[in-house]
Amino acid sequence: MESILIVDDDINLCTVLQEELVTVGYNTEFVTNGDKAIEFLLQKHVDLILLDLKMPNKDGFGVLKDMQEKNIKSKVIVLTAYADVKSAIDSTKMGASDFISKPYDFDELLITIRRVLQEE
Repeated sequence: MESILIVDDDINLCTVLQEELVTVGYNTEFVTNGDKAIEFLLQKHVDLILLDLKMPNKDGFGVLKDMQEKNIKSKVIVLTAYADVKSAIDSTKMGASDFISKPYDFDELLITIRRVLQEE
């Protein structure tokens, strides 16, 4: 079973998204800030991270930077309400596989998750 870590400061979104992903067969956990995400990832591998960009303290770009520095190899889909072309390009340059705007359509998100997980 593939594992997904949701990193978002909106606990309601984390809970709903976790329930949706578990329903379709993913092992899913969440953390509510960037520092907790790095702590989690240093202890446990996940196949995919759904990462918000705008969070207090360490934002999504900080998480991507730390992942590069600490050689954390999980795939990343940025899932953010602050979607703009520059953020999409910058996050892709930092290793994100895709970029999705909130509010998300779950079917579209699921297609993106499956595609990203299948990429080599």
